[in-house]
Amino acid sequence: MNLTELNRIATAMVVSGKGILAADESSGTIKKRFDAIGVESTEENRRDYREMLFRAKDAMSQYISGVILYDETIWQDAKDGTPLVRLIEQSGAIPGIKVDEGTQALPMCPGETVTVGLDRLAERLKKYYERGARFAKWRAVIDIGNGIPSMTAISVNAHALARYAALCQAAQIVPIVEPEVLMDGDHDIDRCYEVTQRVLNKTFQELRVQRVALEGMVLKPNMAISGKKCPKQASVEEVAEKTIRLLKACVPAAVPGIAFLSGGQSDEEATAHLNAMHKLGPLPWGLTFSYGRALQAAPQKAWSGRPENVAAGQRAFSHRARMNGLASKGEWQSSLEQKAA
Repeated sequence: MNLTELNRIATAMVVSGKGILAADESSGTIKKRFDAIGVESTEENRRDYREMLFRAKDAMSQYISGVILYDETIWQDAKDGTPLVRLIEQSGAIPGIKVDEGTQALPMCPGETVTVGLDRLAERLKKYYERGARFAKWRAVIDIGNGIPSMTAISVNAHALARYAALCQAAQIVPIVEPEVLMDGDHDIDRCYEVTQRVLNKTFQELRVQRVALEGMVLKPNMAISGKKCPKQASVEEVAEKTIRLLKACVPAAVPGIAFLSGGQSDEEATAHLNAMHKLGPLPWGLTFSYGRALQAAPQKAWSGRPENVAAGQRAFSHRARMNGLASKGEWQSSLEQKAA
């Protein structure tokens, strides 16, 4: 393992002013997104859509540091025969790959899941590296509900995340460690804070046990935020203050950077929260975004599967990428959104 090189890549992934595009929707998820805009989810349409994003030169070269791909996408070529991975590299961004294989019900723990995909992961990572991937992603899902999460769910998911991270580093690939505490319930921000703290502490304990070099990884956590169904939604300032407090308490300074997931927040909410965090003074690690839906909802709608809408889709993508790029430096203002509209 060449830690200097892993650290160089991890640092480039969270460089100020840029963030990571999560374009790794599973076939099921992208079908849902396409259904919403009336586009059939064929392999060709999925390729055309992603090619449109990767060819948005302004956005990719100025605001995107890396792209998380789905297994299908990493092997695809653009219409003109250029591998999609090359398009990403040509823009100056780093190609990455989602390697988990989704979740399964966790035995003895009703309503809880564990992420699977460790079998043969070492062989898969080798092939992905040869194809050009320099980082990977694995998502653990922790739900908040009546009597959950259990310590069992937190432990098995943290253990799997750490095993995945160690396998990545052995393959010279930077692991994005993503323990996501979902915001689906009616819990308040303090309950989210308390659960996320337990999850992060357990995850870092496992990473140490399994000898993962913290200098060669990126953390992709949720923010401390109210559940979607909570009657009292925390303000932007409270989300920022509590999230930073939480991360300072749990994330060692050796980690080069943290890239948030948007987790069901609206486009502008995700941007506003990230921006507010940067107003809270110097931070021990790089702090940026790794958004999927919050970067893509607008371009998907603008594109709607029509070749003549490619330029409009790229403009919408460039706008969201720029807004989040500014937020990752604390320079975003909501008035910039109105101007673009």
